[in-house]
Amino acid sequence: MAAKNETAVCDAKEIRILRRKQVEARTGLSRSTIYAKLRRNSKRPSDYDPTFPKPVSVGAKAVGWLEHEISAWLEAQIEKSRKV
Repeated sequence: MAAKNETAVCDAKEIRILRRKQVEARTGLSRSTIYAKLRRNSKRPSDYDPTFPKPVSVGAKAVGWLEHEISAWLEAQIEKSRKV
């Protein structure tokens, strides 16, 4: 049982939450573009990206993104752009 708990603790240590400014710095996207990727908009349908990671609530009025999801999305974007 102790080994299982140690594994859970190790996995929990690896989870990092990135706040919006950190996501902007990592992705190179602006605040408005990040939120546009999360919502369908009939006036600008090309902005919506269903593959963009969804934010998680970290407080009453605060959200963040899981670092590994942002990294995976960036890797997918790189791969997609180089498949041409």
